[in-house]
Amino acid sequence: MGALHAGHLSLVRQAAQENTDIVVSIYVNPLQFGINEDLDTYPRTWEKDLKKLMELDQEFAETNARMTKSSPHNIGEENKSSRTRQSTSPLVSRSLGRISAVFAPTTETMYPTLPPTSDNGTFVTVTPLASLLEGASRPVFFRGVATVCMKLFNIVAPDKVYFGQKDVQQTVIIKRMVKDLCVPTDVVIGPTMREDDGLAMSSRNIYLGQRRRPKAPILVKALEVAEEQYMCGKLNREDILGPAQSLLDSLAKEQEQLVAEQRVRFEVDYISLADMDSLEEVRVVDETRGAVLSGAIKMLPIENPREGEGDEKSVRLIDNIILKPTR
Repeated sequence: MGALHAGHLSLVRQAAQENTDIVVSIYVNPLQFGINEDLDTYPRTWEKDLKKLMELDQEFAETNARMTKSSPHNIGEENKSSRTRQSTSPLVSRSLGRISAVFAPTTETMYPTLPPTSDNGTFVTVTPLASLLEGASRPVFFRGVATVCMKLFNIVAPDKVYFGQKDVQQTVIIKRMVKDLCVPTDVVIGPTMREDDGLAMSSRNIYLGQRRRPKAPILVKALEVAEEQYMCGKLNREDILGPAQSLLDSLAKEQEQLVAEQRVRFEVDYISLADMDSLEEVRVVDETRGAVLSGAIKMLPIENPREGEGDEKSVRLIDNIILKPTR
């Protein structure tokens, strides 16, 4: 949806490693915003987005030129041998694809019959996946995601589509939709890109401000605590999630003891331990399948804000860690 950051660009880099032509879609989709959500204020940085994409495409061109100069007769063989290689480094062993187009449709193009906020129309729903986790708190969100992605896939007809692991439920839903509706495209998932302190990159992070931003990694820290339990051999739900919940409770209590001008309050929406495919909660992790840890917290508006300390609105943060099979 625009407001491009390094996480988005990492997906473009991955696509360039595996394809000759790349289409980047930028569209703030009204259908996935619920009542009182931030559609009107969602960050729109069109000029900056285009500049980043142009610079990235120029980087691809320069890399290809260096490769052609150094090894003009071997490019084709290198292409054959490394089609699935993934890297964010410009030092690659095959020529890179190029950004052929930026597809930035109008809402009239994407929703030609009825306004996208209407309860009537043509929608794609993926149940029960869309009603779990994020869907429980944001009931129209994944209907909007699935519908707009199907439209994009129909218009662009891509061989492959690229999504980030940070939005794990979205990746599962898109994979299911593509499979169930026989869409001829491969869904490729790129790793979550993080800031130096572990916070998952997100366009909405700009809302956090100076006071809340240092506390924002609390969610990933809690998930890492849960991951440690699994890596130590714990398989029961309570043994894995208990320490994570205790950490969040402790951090919340610490903040409540501070004066209003200093504290950062947050609410935990959910901490989940679920099956990788169904996203149904599991009581015991199957060591041969692994599971997905995920969570969502709401960073509440700060009290008595000073200039630059943060937006006077809640900021929702989501994150996840994949627990890989151990047997």
